[in-house]
Amino acid sequence: MKVDYKIVQKRRDDIMMIIQKLGDVTVKQLMNDFDVSEITIRRDLQYWEDRGAIIRYHGGAKIIQHMVDHDNSDFTNKRYKHAIAKMAASYIEDGDTIFINTSSTALLIPQYILNKRCTIITNNAKMVLVKHSPLISIVLTGGELRYPKEAMVGDFALNNLHKIRANKCFLGCSGISSTSGITTAIFSETAINETMVRNTLGSIFIVCDYTKIGQTHNYISASVNKLNYLITDINAPDEELVKIQDANPTMMIHKVEPLSSAAINQE
Repeated sequence: MKVDYKIVQKRRDDIMMIIQKLGDVTVKQLMNDFDVSEITIRRDLQYWEDRGAIIRYHGGAKIIQHMVDHDNSDFTNKRYKHAIAKMAASYIEDGDTIFINTSSTALLIPQYILNKRCTIITNNAKMVLVKHSPLISIVLTGGELRYPKEAMVGDFALNNLHKIRANKCFLGCSGISSTSGITTAIFSETAINETMVRNTLGSIFIVCDYTKIGQTHNYISASVNKLNYLITDINAPDEELVKIQDANPTMMIHKVEPLSSAAINQE
């Protein structure tokens, strides 16, 4: 049966309004409210977790507290993510081969790589739709395609990554903390991230908006001491950044201002 994505998005928006109002909900509660299956609700909650708006736990989900303080339903933080991507792109040099994972922030980086020849190795199938300079070569890892992020994962993707060495690595994450390091909510992407980090000859960058700072999810991709740069935005809590910096004093941390709407490279 063909999915009507307008109906899906309307349900997801309604779910977010409930979570904002209550702060904490259970999967069973949402199943009853919307008369849909458990797997449907879990996918809807995964959608919002991937966008940094909620944290899922066994049997339910809760709002990320500082999201409650912003009267803004655009949980994708578009202007911040573009600013982070632009800063990240400034570190890319002519001739680089770089890794990019399935992060929505990292996916924006190619739009800001100008007048430089480079090769992007990624397991993000959405990369084929991203506007980029003709000087950039895009290489997909291949692998099993996973909804909803269009992530390519599994043995096929890993076997191809094992054969590649990159100059730089740009990873997004579900969370970064001084104690747990880089974490993701999706198990199948953990080995991909680990391999990208291990096969990077130069600098490793984490690109994430403030909603990921201080958060911990189920699966660890790398420890903080593996990182060279953390690029986030001005809303990132300083107390958490200090803890992260203390865990890796040599890491450079950038907090960027949001881009104006006019400055964003539109796809």
